[in-house]
Amino acid sequence: MERPAWAPQGIDLSVPSVSRMYDYYLGGSHNFEVDRQAARRAVEAWPGLPKVAQANRAFMRRAVRFAVQQGITRFLDIGSGIPTFGTVHEAAHALDDRARVVYVDNDPVAVAHGRTVLSGDPRLGTVSADLRSPQDVLEAPEVEALLEPGEPVALLLVSVLHFVPDRDEPRACLAGLTRHLPPGSLLVLTHASSESGPRRDGCAALREVYDAANAPLVTRSKSQIQEFFEEFETVEPGLVPVPSWRPDGPPEREDPVVFCGFGGVGRKAGTAA
Repeated sequence: MERPAWAPQGIDLSVPSVSRMYDYYLGGSHNFEVDRQAARRAVEAWPGLPKVAQANRAFMRRAVRFAVQQGITRFLDIGSGIPTFGTVHEAAHALDDRARVVYVDNDPVAVAHGRTVLSGDPRLGTVSADLRSPQDVLEAPEVEALLEPGEPVALLLVSVLHFVPDRDEPRACLAGLTRHLPPGSLLVLTHASSESGPRRDGCAALREVYDAANAPLVTRSKSQIQEFFEEFETVEPGLVPVPSWRPDGPPEREDPVVFCGFGGVGRKAGTAA
């Protein structure tokens, strides 16, 4: 298989990456044929997946705007993926050009592309690290600079935790990060769930696709997802289907598939809500 000029050395082009599959869903171009083939099989099993990705990206932008309106200008985006249209810094800088963002991902393509397109802007950083190793994230110089004492941070985990199986202790991994966040910080997350949205027969087939990629897909119940907010008080409207979290306008007719997951924002205790 021919390696594109932009692809870092050492990448196994025979294994699909969930980050690059997500890039494909969003219409990006930094993915390989193995990713596109896997993504097409995933869409065949669960039609509407690109709309789900777009709904999650729209939620992220709304949550970032909410954070800036709350006076937060520091953002830590874990599992950020490949920079495409509608990034965290674009949403934040539209309201406050002082906003600083550190993107963290374990996919070499996401990291390499991020460093290329974001270089030269001192407000932005890209780190190669994994949520499952919180200390590696925290010890990155870019993150250490972002987490200045007393300055609240918005920690984003959008479409990430459903790729962390229970054996990797996702709650412990998350706690390893959130215990270092000052009071008033926000936790922003979305998570796939079979409890919301339409009931479909393709869930098993969809899991098979991701089992063959570099991370399995783990759907969780609403109550299990709520447990990730243990240290946080969810802001209104709480943990809800992703399109229902503070929509920009009156509800429109949405494909029911975009409701197959929950999203929410929580505030760490210590300041007034």
